[in-house]
Amino acid sequence: MKKISFVIALAFIIITNSFKPADEIKWIGFNDGYTLAKKNKKIMLIDVYTDWCGWCKRMDRDTYAKSEIAALVNKDFVAIKFNPEAAGSYTFEGKTYSGQELAGVIGDNQINGYPTTVFIQPKTIKKKLVVGYKNVEQMQGELSAAVSELNAKKK
Repeated sequence: MKKISFVIALAFIIITNSFKPADEIKWIGFNDGYTLAKKNKKIMLIDVYTDWCGWCKRMDRDTYAKSEIAALVNKDFVAIKFNPEAAGSYTFEGKTYSGQELAGVIGDNQINGYPTTVFIQPKTIKKKLVVGYKNVEQMQGELSAAVSELNAKKK
């Protein structure tokens, strides 16, 4: 009886978690995100945040949690959460970095506050850096600009 209860509970958890609403951003870690972006030829949207950052939490709640933002992000980007203060190693363009080192590389040493959103087109390594909190309307503009700028063909 315990086995049946366990199997039912496990099945319920798996089914419940597999039906993530379409209006949520599908965040992944940097290493997996970089690989996926290269494979799918999508722009990386890197949310550079820290655990102590109040504006980061507010942007998660007030901007990234909105369905209209989630739809745009999930369509055109690989969404990556990146905390440069967290322990770990990260691989980018064949080199391995600590979190702080990677933040310097992907942000061209221009990240001076949190949240910072970094857009990178992995094919060309074109970048766009957006510093600070953005509300829904501002982020819609930034997303549109990133797609236009980073997917533009060189003339």
